[in-house]
Amino acid sequence: MRGILRSPVTERVVMRTGLRWKLSAAIALVGALVAVALSLVVHNAARVSMLDNARDLADERIRIAQRNYELTGKPNFPSIVVDDRHLPPPLRRKVEEGRRATFVSDRPDRGPDIWAAVPVKGGHVLSLHTGFTDRSTDILKDLDQALVIGSIAVVLGGSALGVLIGGQLSRRLRKAAAAANQMAKGETDVRVRDAIGGVVQDETDDLASAVDAMADALQQRLEAERRVTADIAHELRTPVTGLLTAAELLPPGRPTELVLDRAKAMRTLVEDVLEVARLDGASERAELQDILLGEFVARRVAAKDPEIEVRVVHESEVTTDPRRLERVLFNLLANAARHGKPPIQVTVEGRVIRVRDHGPGFPEDLLADGPSRFRTGSADRAGHGHGLGLTIAAGQARVLGARLTFRNVRPAGAPDEIPSEGAVAVLWLPEHAPTATGSHPLLP
Repeated sequence: MRGILRSPVTERVVMRTGLRWKLSAAIALVGALVAVALSLVVHNAARVSMLDNARDLADERIRIAQRNYELTGKPNFPSIVVDDRHLPPPLRRKVEEGRRATFVSDRPDRGPDIWAAVPVKGGHVLSLHTGFTDRSTDILKDLDQALVIGSIAVVLGGSALGVLIGGQLSRRLRKAAAAANQMAKGETDVRVRDAIGGVVQDETDDLASAVDAMADALQQRLEAERRVTADIAHELRTPVTGLLTAAELLPPGRPTELVLDRAKAMRTLVEDVLEVARLDGASERAELQDILLGEFVARRVAAKDPEIEVRVVHESEVTTDPRRLERVLFNLLANAARHGKPPIQVTVEGRVIRVRDHGPGFPEDLLADGPSRFRTGSADRAGHGHGLGLTIAAGQARVLGARLTFRNVRPAGAPDEIPSEGAVAVLWLPEHAPTATGSHPLLP
């Protein structure tokens, strides 16, 4: 199951933001836009209303000044000017038409000016020129300040509401994701709907129900496939055993050796398939014993291949199933011998067993997804083996409550395109004896 399988991957920067902050930012943005729009509308409406009141007041004053002028012939009303040469042209045209009118002119340096004018006898024009009062200006400033404070309060309140709502939804989604990950790891009794809980139902509950239904369907299908695989392998045991017995009765020679070799390979394959089916059934239980791990590994490795180097860094007493541990160890050694290069080294340090070779390393898909049956390191599947060795090792490690990891050895700081200097399989035995199938220890 070795080989260097690489495909070009385009690196990209991914920014991950929680749903809580996305929702909060969206509510804050909408609140800010609404607050700004309403503030502009209110400010403009208040300004227009004040200007209308100022124009009405100027019109009332110019009418009083007109009556006084017609009675006395003198402009004896305050701020009244006769034939003002600074009269705005639009207002002058209205007056020349014989109409009383008001006009507002905007001056950036001092605010709006209010004009009122009326024609009188003798071809003269009475006009009144006033500015926006300080009181009106102060009112507008106070109004703008209140609008700014209100807008900030709306944005902050909307953000807090978004954090609250988004936090609740984010917690439910995180619980759903954690439950789905547990289901993916083989914990068949976990259900997403039960994990998220809650009284109020929303789209998250619909998603949880759909995931649970999918998990149930997949579990039923996998169980059916496991039963079919186990039944086929079990039915093949009898004819394969008969074939092997018959081959042993053939006369000595090269053809007999070939038949015996293929018959033994078929029997090994059938036994491996049966073992995988049993492990997939999650009904296997470990038969626990107390052993000295370093002594156990050294003795078993020496019996299998005396040329393999075993180094015990730190001895430790563990409670485990010796038969299953031996199966895991032998499968790792067989994989290293078949796909790696010597020297093969075994290191025992406390509860950790490392098996290293100096071959081309594990393929990238195995490092990413873990071992998979009938998948080898050869892209065209022409390599030796059926991909069951590491699959069985991982399954037996799961029964032991252990964790089996794989990595390649590269020089420190070397890029990924540099070929690896070997492969390392690491078996982490649990600190406490496994009490249920599928328990995993914490990595140190």
